[in-house]
Amino acid sequence: MPELVVTPLVNGRFVENCWLVGDAATREAVLIDPGEEPERFLAAVHSGGWTLTAVWLTHAHIDHVLGIPAVKEATGVPVLLHPADRPLYDGVAAQAQWMGFEAPALPAPDGVLTPGETLTVGGLRFAVRHTPGHSPGSVSFVGHGRIFGGDVLFRESIGRTDLPGGDYFSLMRTIHGEFLRLPDATIVHSGHGPDTTIGAERRDNPFLAGAIRA
Repeated sequence: MPELVVTPLVNGRFVENCWLVGDAATREAVLIDPGEEPERFLAAVHSGGWTLTAVWLTHAHIDHVLGIPAVKEATGVPVLLHPADRPLYDGVAAQAQWMGFEAPALPAPDGVLTPGETLTVGGLRFAVRHTPGHSPGSVSFVGHGRIFGGDVLFRESIGRTDLPGGDYFSLMRTIHGEFLRLPDATIVHSGHGPDTTIGAERRDNPFLAGAIRA
């Protein structure tokens, strides 16, 4: 039987959440959104006895992708991205310049994330959902009572839409059409900040006042 293990790896100047997600029974794992401290991510993989099988990206803003070159070089695992975020991914050097620093060149993604497909890690299965608004190609990974949602929904907040590719109305359609249709007990693992649940956000999030239960 698969046994889900979720390890948050909070990192970098953007205080981003990289997620190490694995099946304890098979010791296979993936990294979701490797940010600024790849040595730390790789150490967590090694110390846990994990075999890394892939990198899954919820989106391609700079704080979620800076660790990819080092992780790719060390492991050779495929990097998967929704094609609508490829311009952001290819423009990471420009993103860095806007913020006053330099970024390493990123290797080309190895594959695309397709909404509706199922990704596996060991015996674990996650559905890919297209969840745009924070960026055009934002996706979320849903399974085992959890959603890894990138920067769409936070504890008592929502994702920014003032960055390139952001759109407020798309974000709100995503939250109501994808997130709030999940059971209240669903754990939300966000790209920044602490975990929450769908029920807590339906009840307490000031940006979702009046949201009804699906």
